[in-house]
Amino acid sequence: MTANMVTKSAELETVCGITSRLPVNHLPEIAFAGKSNVGKSSLINGLLNRKALARTSSQPGKTQTINFYNIGHELYFVDLPGYGFAKVSKTEKEKWGTMIERYLHSSKQLRAVFLLVDIRHEPSQNDSMMYNWIRSQGCDPVIIATKLDKIKRSQVPKHLKMIRQGLGLKSETRIFPFSALTRQGRDEIWDEILSLCFPKEQQSLLEEDETEMEANMEAKMEAKSGM
Repeated sequence: MTANMVTKSAELETVCGITSRLPVNHLPEIAFAGKSNVGKSSLINGLLNRKALARTSSQPGKTQTINFYNIGHELYFVDLPGYGFAKVSKTEKEKWGTMIERYLHSSKQLRAVFLLVDIRHEPSQNDSMMYNWIRSQGCDPVIIATKLDKIKRSQVPKHLKMIRQGLGLKSETRIFPFSALTRQGRDEIWDEILSLCFPKEQQSLLEEDETEMEANMEAKMEAKSGM
């Protein structure tokens, strides 16, 4: 299975506010968390080769809901509210925290939480708190270091080490550098998503189904052209 197979269709299917009932999905879910303006919407758009499926904004704290994106009827991307936005009241932040906690505990299909941090800077106190909090909820986050194009290539190892030390990551925790501008890192992140969501045997079956569908489509097209 490849990313192109999965991303042929993608749509925002469900939006959940603080008081909303969370959907009961039957497909694997990958959740994305990160502080405001770290690039969650840009990452989702980049992974799906879309320009504006997930809306980006220069206004921090814009995402105040949990957004469920149906990806090719094979899996869901779950965009969690951003954290660490100073202008949001403490009460509001606590409500978002409760909403995220409810999701992490109630989802039967959650395969992983991807935590986004800015590769340019040492992890903030909010980043560290979020990382430790997600772990306390029973998940080991996968780290995505965004804004890769903002630093020189020679600086990447140093900055990845800075993130690893700043968050106190376990040695086996993987970090994926990513640029929304160049899409560098996209394939590696997709490989991780697919391996988390689908066992290799299942991937093979899906690939066979996809090949058969394409063959049937070609046969229909040929039959039409021959009429």
